[in-house]
Amino acid sequence: MPTSNLKAIKTSSAPSPVGPYNQAVLAGEWVFCSGQIPLNPEDGSMVGNGDITKETTQVINNLISVLNAAGADVMQVVRTTIYLIDLKDFEIVNTIYAKTFGKDVSPARACVQVAALPKGARVEIDCVAWLG
Repeated sequence: MPTSNLKAIKTSSAPSPVGPYNQAVLAGEWVFCSGQIPLNPEDGSMVGNGDITKETTQVINNLISVLNAAGADVMQVVRTTIYLIDLKDFEIVNTIYAKTFGKDVSPARACVQVAALPKGARVEIDCVAWLG
């Protein structure tokens, strides 16, 4: 696909990237969303102070904002990846995740434990959506 068919997605409703990447890239009918951590989009501060419930809720809110900016919604998400600092948080994260993505055809998903995430986050989620 020629790069002229790629479009950077940017919205002030989600945090600015903390590195040299876009919040998402639209490639034809596909939306590739970068991982979101629990940053407040207004001031870039961390949300939750280690409270996995608050962090996960903010991550999902940020992801929804990016999807919406790309013209998508959670019903069009086909793949997610969840990154956790501690798999002991899996049940809590999964419960919050299911409220957003629990539909007849839930997205394919991976969940992995990682050594660290940017800015000390406990959770990060990325996704791919199809607009077709």
